[in-house]
Amino acid sequence: MNNEKHRYKELADFLKTRRARTLPSQVGLSSATRRRTPGLRREEVAQLAGIGLTWYTWLEQGRPIHVSTQVIESLARVLLLNKQERIHLYLLANQPLPADIPGCQGTVSPILQHVLDSLILCPSLVMDQKWNVIAWNKAACLIFGDFHEMNLRERNIVWAMFTDHKYKQLYGDWNLYAKGLVGRFRSMCGQYIEDSWLTQFIDDLKMQSTEFNLWWSLHEIESNKEIYKQLNHPVAGILDFEVSNFDVSDNSGLKLIVHVPLSETDTATKMKLLLDE
Repeated sequence: MNNEKHRYKELADFLKTRRARTLPSQVGLSSATRRRTPGLRREEVAQLAGIGLTWYTWLEQGRPIHVSTQVIESLARVLLLNKQERIHLYLLANQPLPADIPGCQGTVSPILQHVLDSLILCPSLVMDQKWNVIAWNKAACLIFGDFHEMNLRERNIVWAMFTDHKYKQLYGDWNLYAKGLVGRFRSMCGQYIEDSWLTQFIDDLKMQSTEFNLWWSLHEIESNKEIYKQLNHPVAGILDFEVSNFDVSDNSGLKLIVHVPLSETDTATKMKLLLDE
C-alpha cells in the first residue's frame, strides 16, 4: 500500500471509530430507535455536518477525495473531537493546521519544569507561539535577566531584544542577531498574521524600535535552525553556546530552547562560577 492510499485508509478508520464512539444523545438526537451499534449512523453524521451522504460514505471507504477545511471543522464538531483529535484529522486530510492561536499558556507541566531545572549549566527556557517566555531555569535568569521580575511583555523574546538596552551589550554582534531574529519571528508567525494580538504587538514594537520598524518592512524570512551564540556577560565575560530548539510534543505549540556551553571553550566553567555566587 502506497503512502497516499495508507493516509486515506487511516482517515477512513479514524472517522469510523469516532462515529461509533459518539452517542446520539451527545449531539441532540433521540436514542430511542433500535440501533445495531451505540454510535451515530453515517446518514446522521452527514446530515449534522451538512455534507452529502454518498460523499461521506466515500470518505469512510477510503476513497481518494479532497476534504476541505470547512468539512474538517464540521466533522470535528459533529464527532466531538478534542484538540489533539482535531489536529490529527487535519493531518490525515492533508490540510494545513488551523491558524488559531491558543491563549497564553502561563505554566508548563511539572515534568517539563524538572527537565529545565536539570539542565543546570545550560540556560534553557520554554516559549509559546507568541515568543513569550513562560518557563525557565536558574541559568537562564543569570544570563538573560530575572524572568520572575518581568511582566509578560518584558518576557517576550522579540520585545526584549529591541527594547531592553542590556541586550545590545549582551549580544556582541547585536545588529546581525536581532535582524535574524526578526526573520525567524516572521517565519513562525506568518500563519497567524491576522491575529489581533500579533498586529498590535508589531505596531507597538515599531513605535519602540527604529531597527525593528526597518527590518520588519524587509519581509525577510529565516529558519529557526540550530545556531551558535556568543554572549558578552557583564560578570562572566565571553560565553559561547550551541543553541537548539525542540518542539514540546503535546501539540501546545511550545518550544524548548537550550543553550549548551561550547565544549572547546571555558563557558561551562564560567557558568559554574555564576551559579555558585
